[in-house]
Amino acid sequence: MALTPARTMPGVLELLPLDQIAFQRMLDVIRRNYERFGFLPVETPVIEFSDVLLTKTGGETERQVYFVQSTGALEQGEKPDLALRFDLTVPLARYVAEHEHDLSFPFRRYQMQRVYRGERAQRGRFREFYQCDIDVIGKDNLSVRYDAELPAVIYSVFRELDIGPFTIQLNNRKLMRGFFESLGVADSEQQTLVLREVDKLDKRGADYVRDTLTGEQFGLSIETAQKILDFVQVRSTSLQDAFDKLDALGAGPEAMEQGRAELKEVLGLIRDFGVPETHFVLNLSIARGLDYYTGTVYETTLNDHPQIGSICSGGRYENLASQYTKSKLPGVGISIGLTRLYWQLRDAGLIATGQSTVDVLVTQMDEKQLPAYLALASELRGAGIATEVVLEGGKLGKQFKYADRAGIRFVIVLGEDELAKGVVTVKDLRREDQFEVQRSELIKALRVELAQAEVGR
Repeated sequence: MALTPARTMPGVLELLPLDQIAFQRMLDVIRRNYERFGFLPVETPVIEFSDVLLTKTGGETERQVYFVQSTGALEQGEKPDLALRFDLTVPLARYVAEHEHDLSFPFRRYQMQRVYRGERAQRGRFREFYQCDIDVIGKDNLSVRYDAELPAVIYSVFRELDIGPFTIQLNNRKLMRGFFESLGVADSEQQTLVLREVDKLDKRGADYVRDTLTGEQFGLSIETAQKILDFVQVRSTSLQDAFDKLDALGAGPEAMEQGRAELKEVLGLIRDFGVPETHFVLNLSIARGLDYYTGTVYETTLNDHPQIGSICSGGRYENLASQYTKSKLPGVGISIGLTRLYWQLRDAGLIATGQSTVDVLVTQMDEKQLPAYLALASELRGAGIATEVVLEGGKLGKQFKYADRAGIRFVIVLGEDELAKGVVTVKDLRREDQFEVQRSELIKALRVELAQAEVGR
């Protein structure tokens, strides 16, 4: 019988254990910070009803959905009525609509799960990937103050991840739509199309956007296109500079004034939440491609690695679950695409392989002393020290080599001499040195060593 080749499909990230540990630690940092700000965990099924996921038929989303079908249904030629979720926002909308009467509002939820999209296989694009989302959902209304809280969460997350200087960039869709209206671009659908083109500014450049806006599809005058380009190239250098540049835009229609007022309030509150002015700016080109954003929009970038693009994005929406309930449920949310971010950081050399989650390896010097080794391991585990025991013997050098390759830094030797003297030998494979310690003092000594190792990581 021929062997089936062991292989994974393109577009998935399968990691070796030490890389998985590094990825898991990033998940832990994100979760810890989300919970620190009072967000509650939610998980939804990976499979949803197709008609729930595809409430808006057609478009790019439907072309990327993976449908799910049992072999029995496949044989009967039935149309798939189940699909894999392609993001966490649509399942959240369904979740809130379904459990609306059991939730407390504003509902503050975080969700960290895999999502699935039929992406074309290419470097850095994934078909299966983790999203780490937070959203605040209101009932009937939701203060714009929550729009200012989310950047504070993001600042806390990325500061602890320690991946280099970053900047949270903000804009407001109302401000943009109002400005377009002041230039005579008043049709809502045309405004949406213009927003999508503007969102390509950093990737395609000003000439591309100008040519598109003055081309056959839009037919805007050169003067109007230039005013739009001047508008979207506005950036701030400080909070006061952001206020000054917003004021310098001049008066406009109601939507523009609402957007300006909201942006000013949000920017001021971000500072009050404790985010340094060096870490957030006004960027009037940020539009976000998704149509459901209605107010504040965010993108976060690494200062030293702009080629990576946005590492965290999101925004404000007026009615999360309008497809599923008559209740008005406004909200604001952000998402970290962690799989892609991890891959990019590792590819750029900004993230190192993780250290093993095992703190200590207890070696085996004499098979007859196995009960003593197991007793020592139980004692260490009881003290909260993750411990592995060598259950099959062999040369000590081979055991050290195993520990080093597995990423275990500290190795314990309990041989005949150590047993006779009531001591234990601890070897630090990272520093390539060792010391003896009284058995009664081992836990205390290891805790000191592990704490120092954590600081020096």
